[in-house]
Amino acid sequence: MRYSVCFVLMMLLACSNRQKAIKMKGSDTEVNLAVVLAEHFYKVNKDHSLAISGGGSGLGIASLLNGQADIANSSRPLTAEEIKLFKQRHIELKTIVFAEDATAFIVRSDFPADSIDVPTLAAILSGSSKTWQPVTGNPVPVNIYGRQSNSGTHSFVRNKLGIQFSREAKEMNGNAQIMEGIKADGSGIGYVGAGYITHDSKVKVLKISDSSGKPAISPLDKKAINEQRYFFQRPLYQFVLSTSWNKVAPFVDFEKSAEGQKIIRASGYYITQQ
Repeated sequence: MRYSVCFVLMMLLACSNRQKAIKMKGSDTEVNLAVVLAEHFYKVNKDHSLAISGGGSGLGIASLLNGQADIANSSRPLTAEEIKLFKQRHIELKTIVFAEDATAFIVRSDFPADSIDVPTLAAILSGSSKTWQPVTGNPVPVNIYGRQSNSGTHSFVRNKLGIQFSREAKEMNGNAQIMEGIKADGSGIGYVGAGYITHDSKVKVLKISDSSGKPAISPLDKKAINEQRYFFQRPLYQFVLSTSWNKVAPFVDFEKSAEGQKIIRASGYYITQQ
């Protein structure tokens, strides 16, 4: 990962102004983007401070419930149980959809296939198909690199495919660990946010096809994403405590500004069409 698990962007004037100190926790998919946005935000808002950390969407949401954050970055919506907990504790939230992500499925660059269809992907990630035979014709065992259950991306992929992940799947701490695991494993497959994909010659991004016979689509195909044609695209959320809204609003406004949206696109994400 480009930044440490807990990145703290501290600004001189803000240290003495706790009313403008913002704590943001959650999605590993969003953390690098949040840091870049915060860096640019501070250039014109030097009286604010932002403490930003990852750890997964579930951790960010739990931090809101426990009063340990102002903003939870999340790559999934709230669950029914989480909504119930917020209501029970009389905690009101504002929900922001500030970008879109396309989950990418990656293999090592020398993998002998360029695409995979959704039913086959579901069989492989669930463990019902334990080799690459359906994809490459070779009965080589599959190694799955995924995330822990508190990851929004883990939940998104599981729900989108309607599966439970194989018990043999490796649970990695973040996107960067998955990337490194795939680079070293010619039988591996993993999933990361498209914003983490760079022009790394050691990694290949698989194109995804559904079962309708339509051409396979890459998560890097901007036209397909804008037309909502990629199977694994999703909104990125920020849940904000209503009691923190006044100090958070300038940052949210910056994200929605022309400069903020330019940064989002340059970081490999997409602007929501909602």
